[in-house]
Amino acid sequence: MALLPRRGVLAVAAVIDVALHAGRRPVSAKVLAGRHGLPPRHLEPVLQALVHTGILRGIRGPRGGYELAREEHLITTDDVLRAAGSADEDLPITQSDLVTTIVMPALAEAERSFSTALRGISIADLRRRAAELG
Repeated sequence: MALLPRRGVLAVAAVIDVALHAGRRPVSAKVLAGRHGLPPRHLEPVLQALVHTGILRGIRGPRGGYELAREEHLITTDDVLRAAGSADEDLPITQSDLVTTIVMPALAEAERSFSTALRGISIADLRRRAAELG
């Protein structure tokens, strides 16, 4: 079972890609989608969520695209995953005693631990690793 939703993994990959490739020009959604083997329409909602939360800056126009909205060492994987949200966050969760007294508190504790670990991983760290691989 994957701990992260596909949308979250895609968001982290997109932010690292922007950090690696946005130099003088923003990275277009089409180019980003192509590098990740996706149709742009699948990536666009993720990019918009990242813009909305101030992780990426969207630039309009024929030479537009995306760039980091703040310094990469100030962006953590936790920030990106929270911005991306989860694909099923609108699904209702049953309110049984088991869920409310056992499952949700246990998952909340695990989420806090996982979130703490993710806050220790910056986009700068991941970009450096990606750059080392070429």
